[in-house]
Amino acid sequence: MTDITGTEEHLLDGTGEQPADAPVEHGTQDAQRLRRIAAWRAAGRVLNRTPMELPLRERLADLAAGADSVTDLGRPTDIYGDGVVAELEERVAGLLGMEAAAFFPTGTMAQQVALRCWAGRTGNSTVALHPLGHPEVHERGALGAVSGLRTVHPTNEPRLPTASEIRDFDEPFGTLMLELPLRDAGFVLPTWQELQDVVEAARERDAVVHFDGARLWECAPHFGRELPEIAALADSVYVSFYKTLGGLSGAALAGPRTLIDEARVWRHRYGGQLFHQFPAAITALMGLDRELPRLPSYVAQAKVVAGALAEGFAEAGAGWFRVQPEPPHTHQFQVWLPYPADVLSEAAVRQAEETGVCLFRRWFPASAGPPGTAFTEMTVGREGLEWTAADVREAVRAFMERVDGATTAR
Repeated sequence: MTDITGTEEHLLDGTGEQPADAPVEHGTQDAQRLRRIAAWRAAGRVLNRTPMELPLRERLADLAAGADSVTDLGRPTDIYGDGVVAELEERVAGLLGMEAAAFFPTGTMAQQVALRCWAGRTGNSTVALHPLGHPEVHERGALGAVSGLRTVHPTNEPRLPTASEIRDFDEPFGTLMLELPLRDAGFVLPTWQELQDVVEAARERDAVVHFDGARLWECAPHFGRELPEIAALADSVYVSFYKTLGGLSGAALAGPRTLIDEARVWRHRYGGQLFHQFPAAITALMGLDRELPRLPSYVAQAKVVAGALAEGFAEAGAGWFRVQPEPPHTHQFQVWLPYPADVLSEAAVRQAEETGVCLFRRWFPASAGPPGTAFTEMTVGREGLEWTAADVREAVRAFMERVDGATTAR
């Protein structure tokens, strides 16, 4: 996979960054991008409508309307991380059962700082992680270029490494970084026992464990454990506020107080000590109140949607297809079809324009395998709770009619 920067329209899908093999749109293609965004916004039925879809006016109105419910608006504005930012840090530390947490403007910065701090403490600058992990795919080689860290890959399989792969890996590493869930493999998770075994194997090698928990919030239903018990397996955890929770931006790094104190120093050195951060902090608190309690229902509904998608494709005679994983481990998953990405994207936008039903958004070419195969990422949110399995199957039928019409016309 190659490294690429995310675009606005993939952000509207709620995933936070564009798949690494997706083409960047320029020039005349901007009109197509704007057409898709307009169709998504106008659709009456969607599986997930993220705050990123809202016009600026509505986003500001939502911030103003909800702020009073999460903090005292009579307090002074935050300065360099005090006030409401400190309040958010304390809440996140409590939610994760960690000693302390620090707010960061981006998850990329938070994780670089965490891994750099651990490298200094362990005396080993090598980080073991998956080649599909966020730092390897979406950060333009930042771990090496900015932080002087080296990465190794215990496995290339589209899943998290196993305990035996960690235990038998043929060179030392100071930190094991686990992305939970592993987004670019289909938002996949290990079982609880497998996760415990992997962590134990890392400890046997005297390595520390860091969780890339950008989407950790929605992992609890799969593991059957509460967030503090999950986070307790790791030495440090990063969580995102705009993925899943719908915040404006920002992330938090949680762990031992001594680590977080050191991370604050490096945050300043990396340019992350912003003067005012209250809009991002307030929307993060709003997301914790609004979305966190609902996530189990989203995860449960994603299983219904995924099963109905598979049934719908089979009924529509789609031939080969794949829902990955099936059933989903979180409220997000992938769908694969043996058609060109542009055909599928056009069918999706036409369905939204013509019927007001937005089942899929943009499709992307597969980075490997036979040509003419594409995938999309699915997110089931609050709006998706209204869909029945029959609704999904009907939407698949209407979508495949447009796909078949386009392929016949070619």
